[in-house]
Amino acid sequence: MAKENQQNEHRINRAIRAPFVRVTGDNVDKPGVYSIREALDIAEQLEMDLVEIVPTADPPVCKVIDYQKFLYQQKRKQKELQSKTHTMTIKELRFGPQTDDHDYNFKLNHAKRFLDEGNKVKAYVFFKGRSIVYKEQGEILLLKLANDLEEYGKIDQMPKLEGKKMQIVISPKPKKK
Repeated sequence: MAKENQQNEHRINRAIRAPFVRVTGDNVDKPGVYSIREALDIAEQLEMDLVEIVPTADPPVCKVIDYQKFLYQQKRKQKELQSKTHTMTIKELRFGPQTDDHDYNFKLNHAKRFLDEGNKVKAYVFFKGRSIVYKEQGEILLLKLANDLEEYGKIDQMPKLEGKKMQIVISPKPKKK
């Protein structure tokens, strides 16, 4: 099914319906406008395919190429474009308002690794029960984290209290080439 869809993308050889076409290609001696019959003869002499590249043009543009090689190159370009895209994920770190230094350093190292990998870090302090009275401690903790991660990333969102959570978002700095 996938192969049929690819072949329906471009009309080739006898599937081209236009009476006249503009013929181009590396192997074509005289590019120009030809009748479909002449264009097919040129492609046949070169033992290649006549492929309709721009069907909306007047007359449609056709290229004399090896169609299988053309499809292969198209797939390669598509894969190359996909490999260059990077999806950014958000990694979360949870703290308590009275987190010890050892736990803080442990989570700080995780945050550094996440930012190095190109992920965003969303750190939050969760206030349980009456610990909401320690809002200032939570904000100080998040600002300290942002300060310690200054060389790895930049702050997208300053500490903000939403219900029982105070959170901060840090995105990675662009890597220098």
